[in-house]
Amino acid sequence: MAKVLYSVTMSVDGFITGPDGDMQWMRPYLGPDPEVEQLLPRIGSVLAGRRSHDGDDPHKGEAGEGQAFGGGWSGPLFVLTHRPPNTSEPGITYVDEFAKALALAKEAAGDKYVNVIGANVAKQCIEAGELDEVLLLFAPVMLGDGTRLFEDPGGHTVRLERLSVTQTPLATHLWFKVAD
Repeated sequence: MAKVLYSVTMSVDGFITGPDGDMQWMRPYLGPDPEVEQLLPRIGSVLAGRRSHDGDDPHKGEAGEGQAFGGGWSGPLFVLTHRPPNTSEPGITYVDEFAKALALAKEAAGDKYVNVIGANVAKQCIEAGELDEVLLLFAPVMLGDGTRLFEDPGGHTVRLERLSVTQTPLATHLWFKVAD
C-alpha cells in the first residue's frame, strides 16, 4: 500500500520558496545527493499543487526543466487544481478534488511513495490524516521571506518521530514519520 511522503528542500529559516514563489534560490544546492538518488526509485507517483506545477522551476534553462526532480524521476503526476485545463499534457492528470486526487495517486503508486509537492497540498494531507512521512532537505541558507513549510494560523501541532538524519555537502536531511 502506498505511503504519502512530503519531501521538500527548505531554508534553515523555514521557507520552501523565496518571495513571490522564487525557486531559483535552490540552484546552488541541487548537486549530487545520494539520499535523493535512493528515494527516486521508491516514488510511484507525484501529487502536486497547481501553483507548484505551474510555478518557478529551480531547473529553469536545464534539460530537466518542467519535470519532477529535474527529470530524475518519471511516472504518473497528479495535479490538484480548482481549474483543470481543457487540454491535458501527457502523463499529467488534473484533478479538482483532493480526496480523488490522493486516491488516484495512491493507486498509481502501488506499494511505493506518493511524493507530495507543494505546501498547500501537504497541509491538506495533514488535515485529512493522510501524510505518513516527511523528508526535509535543509539547505544552508536563510531566505527571510517566502512560502513557509507549514503554516496553520491559530496553530495545529503535528507530532513527528525522527527516522534518520543524514548529511551531504549541500544539505542536511531529516526524515520523519508522522506520529499523529
